[in-house]
Amino acid sequence: MQPQTVRRILRGERADVFRVRENSLEAWPPRLEGEWTTGCRNGAELWRRLRDAGFGGSLRVVTEWTTRRRRAEAAPDARPRICPSARRLAAMLTRGRDHLSREEAVTVALVERSIPALVQARHLFDRFQVMVRQRRAKDLGPWLEEAAAGPLASFVRRLKADQPAVAAALALPWSNGQTEGQITKLKLIKRQMYGRAKLDLLRARLLTSP
Repeated sequence: MQPQTVRRILRGERADVFRVRENSLEAWPPRLEGEWTTGCRNGAELWRRLRDAGFGGSLRVVTEWTTRRRRAEAAPDARPRICPSARRLAAMLTRGRDHLSREEAVTVALVERSIPALVQARHLFDRFQVMVRQRRAKDLGPWLEEAAAGPLASFVRRLKADQPAVAAALALPWSNGQTEGQITKLKLIKRQMYGRAKLDLLRARLLTSP
């Protein structure tokens, strides 16, 4: 609005700028529900029947109502119309509830009610995260035995194949992070040289001269 209009509102000279928009269908939901229940699902036909009964609204208002009603029936119990991918579903199940949208929270609730095995896998995953972050090496063996028969069986088999190294990573303070960082730096420099990164040039860029 214009500044002068705001001033008039503050002085009490105008009060008509905050009128609530009236909905022309406010008095017609029972009639609409009745026609919909008896089988009339076409928006134009519904509008013609309401017009004959005295309705003064436009065709667009009635067709929008029929579209919303049709979508609500296509997704009963607030179920999502599109099934999320496995990667997205895994992210939703392992994310905090406070970081989920309303639709994602509904999807997670449906999955928890329909597939208890995924709920068990999420609990095992959360315990594994806590074990790694708090470096509880003594909990690794019991966790592997418990998770071996569940949905994380393939992940458990890979951990058991290298169990001594996993236990050492949980128990010892050392890490190969410095080595991985140097390898990443080397690969970055090699890509920056556009195919000319032979050993002599890499040595010249990475090693100091004697």
